[in-house]
Amino acid sequence: MTTTSFFSIAFGIGTKNNKGDWLEVYYPAPLHQPDSGLVNAITDVLGYKGGNQALDLDKDQLEPIALALDAIAPDQSDIIRSMASSMQPLVVTLLETDSALSTTPEAYLKLHLLSHRLVKPHGLDLSGIFPTLPNVAWTDQGAIDLSELQQRQTEARLNGRVLEVSCIDKFPKMTNYVVPTGVRIAHTARVRLGAYLGAGTTIMHEGFVNFNAGTMGESMIEGRVSAGVVVNSGSDLGGSASIIGTLSGGNDIVISVGEGCLIGANAGLGIPLGDRCTIEAGLYLTAGAKVSVLDSNNQFVEVVKARELAGKPDLLFIRNSQSGSIECRTNKSAIELNNELHAHN
Repeated sequence: MTTTSFFSIAFGIGTKNNKGDWLEVYYPAPLHQPDSGLVNAITDVLGYKGGNQALDLDKDQLEPIALALDAIAPDQSDIIRSMASSMQPLVVTLLETDSALSTTPEAYLKLHLLSHRLVKPHGLDLSGIFPTLPNVAWTDQGAIDLSELQQRQTEARLNGRVLEVSCIDKFPKMTNYVVPTGVRIAHTARVRLGAYLGAGTTIMHEGFVNFNAGTMGESMIEGRVSAGVVVNSGSDLGGSASIIGTLSGGNDIVISVGEGCLIGANAGLGIPLGDRCTIEAGLYLTAGAKVSVLDSNNQFVEVVKARELAGKPDLLFIRNSQSGSIECRTNKSAIELNNELHAHN
């Protein structure tokens, strides 16, 4: 097959259950929009006929593919040759187009593309991701099908061991698959595969970042970044603060945080926030919340719903200590993050 454009190709090592169904796939070096010469070299060897496919690889296919790539992509040919020693199932996933997901290897490839920073949040078609991701037990022996877990636990006990089950989930932790450069993550289990972490990001122990969400640059995350949320560079999410995601009440509205913002401890956000905005600690700003707008002299102007202030810069949201109403004032002291704190070389 001859092609001029292709969305993504990756060679992976994965885990199947006893029925032969894929549970998870690790892609050492996924390719996004690969060169047409590389695509043709791979597809010609595989006899690929088109469409999005996840093809099981036999070890006797590895050397012909590696030979075809030696002069084009030696780094990929090295990875393919190393797979010859694998005791695990191998797969090559070919995504001709960015379209709805239909297999587990396809879903894992797109999650890898996000965490490798090859595609930004909301840059992929992730429809169908929940049906294609099986709910599995993540253990110190890898992914295990839930229907096979008791047998594996019994086998471990009979051999004087304990099978450690860290969680039951569709999504694994990111760092078992991808560790992006220039980040610090205090508790790795709180960042899911498919998170996008920009260089200079610090995720503290209680910070959480979901898939298809993340930070675009230097940021301090001590709260929760839900699915679909984008936090721009220079912003600080305080302890136990929370941002409504596209799967938790935000519907189709993309909730984002602008540059140089501060969301205080235990605060919350339900609207897109403009640059250099601050939400005081403990204040949860939902889209329908009534906000009293004050001018630069702190004089009352009008009452609006918070959604009408979405995306506007240089705003300070506080709660009036006497009336209890939410007020919006001009933010005269935008935050500035400590550069030394976010230089994770």
